[in-house]
Amino acid sequence: MIPVEMKNRLKARVASSVTNREAAVDVLKELQRHYGWLTDEAVTEAAEIIGLSPLQVEELATFYEMLYRRPVGRRVVHVCDSISCWSVGCEAILEHLKLRLGVESGGTTADGFFTLAPCACLGNCGEGPSMMIGDNLYGCLTPELVDRILEKERKEAESHAEEDVAK
Repeated sequence: MIPVEMKNRLKARVASSVTNREAAVDVLKELQRHYGWLTDEAVTEAAEIIGLSPLQVEELATFYEMLYRRPVGRRVVHVCDSISCWSVGCEAILEHLKLRLGVESGGTTADGFFTLAPCACLGNCGEGPSMMIGDNLYGCLTPELVDRILEKERKEAESHAEEDVAK
């Protein structure tokens, strides 16, 4: 169950939209941040907030690659495998990530921190190969750069976790 304050904020977002569907992805992303992924409970709550059926919300949730209907790690590593990134070596980057993280595509590291997820396009075609972790977009990747990025992402997450504990 989401907090009343969050529910009211999401309902206000829907009410301020031209149509309820306009706010649907925003609502789903907020619920995903709250739960870590879109649980069945989150889909039901979203349907109530948006004014759609749970099936309609499920259709939205399974359409978008960055909405997750199963548990994922604290950080999801989206690796672009579009034609633009493929032509400049995304396969090698993906293989490096599989080895470095010890998972296959779609897998989550043993510590639950990273989930590796290839995706169709990140819109960074001129700087491929590219990947996105959270809201951070990275381009012109090399295996060495990928290693530094993973370390940076882990340190930032740990720093934020320490700040949250201090609050």
